[in-house]
Amino acid sequence: MDTPELVLTLARELKGRGLMMATAESCTGGLIAGACTDVSGSSDWFERGFVTYSNAAKTELLGVPAELIAQHGAVSEPVARAMAAGARAHSPAQVALAVTGVAGPTGGSADKPVGTVWFGWATPAGTFTEHQCFDGDRAAVRAATVRHALAGLLQRLP
Repeated sequence: MDTPELVLTLARELKGRGLMMATAESCTGGLIAGACTDVSGSSDWFERGFVTYSNAAKTELLGVPAELIAQHGAVSEPVARAMAAGARAHSPAQVALAVTGVAGPTGGSADKPVGTVWFGWATPAGTFTEHQCFDGDRAAVRAATVRHALAGLLQRLP
């Protein structure tokens, strides 16, 4: 499914369930929120987006403990989990998604190569995480991240 189709499907499912969503984005810099708000009427199901590109923003806006980032790095399962939970806790949305990764072309390492992305999804049923490593340039990694984050939330809706 391409991004516009994913967004329309997600919108229909969220509206049908009476749910609002929030996003917490690092490596995508607001692209997920942008894709959601490209749809007319998105205010019926999209509550807010947090662009938390810096570590300080993750801590200040989402409540991610600085110690967690220092211990595991910003691109990690614990930080993705905390970002998703923080987006839900700092908004009236019932569901949230979070992404943190290395979009490239710089910033990669042996442990976290370019294309590494951690995802978090927070719902009333719990907070779920997943790791992916996408191929391609910065634009390709970010586009794949947007699609995967949206599809992941759709799969985890209560």
